[in-house]
Amino acid sequence: MMTFLAEEGAQNPLIPDTAELVIGLLCFFIVFGLLGKKLLPNIQKTLAERHDAIEGGLERAEKAQAEANRTLEEYKAQLAEARHEAARITEQAREQGAVIIAEMREEGQRQRDAIVAAGHAQIEADRRQVTVTLRQEVGRIATDLAGKLVGESLEDNARQSRTIDRFLDSLDGSADAGAGNGAGAGAAR
Repeated sequence: MMTFLAEEGAQNPLIPDTAELVIGLLCFFIVFGLLGKKLLPNIQKTLAERHDAIEGGLERAEKAQAEANRTLEEYKAQLAEARHEAARITEQAREQGAVIIAEMREEGQRQRDAIVAAGHAQIEADRRQVTVTLRQEVGRIATDLAGKLVGESLEDNARQSRTIDRFLDSLDGSADAGAGNGAGAGAAR
């Protein structure tokens, strides 16, 4: 065994054989060159595509976020404008309602005044007609009564008319005097 160690001892195991070292280095450079020429560009291309996809995705996301923010601001502006418009329309409707109510009240007041005036005019016309009719009836009755008392006919129209007018005027005078005394007596109490 010693002999085997002596033969082996001549060659150091840490120092490689020169032919193996050259072949190993040559194979290393060939494999390294093939990897550098074929595999490295594909890896760099894939990394560049991923980088572009990530950066492009971020840029697209930022653009989409900016677009969403701009759309949100436009929506808020339109909503505020719509609310303002609704408030303006509501206020305008209130004003128109108030104007319509005022016009209706005025129209109602005018109609009421017209009805009251027509009623007063009708009452006055009826009173005049009743007064004329009553005068004629009272005159006819008074003429008949006076004719019976006097014993002669008072059929003369002019005389009859003067007699009736005097009688009715005296009645009106006594009615006015009685109404004035009654009002004065009521006020004195």
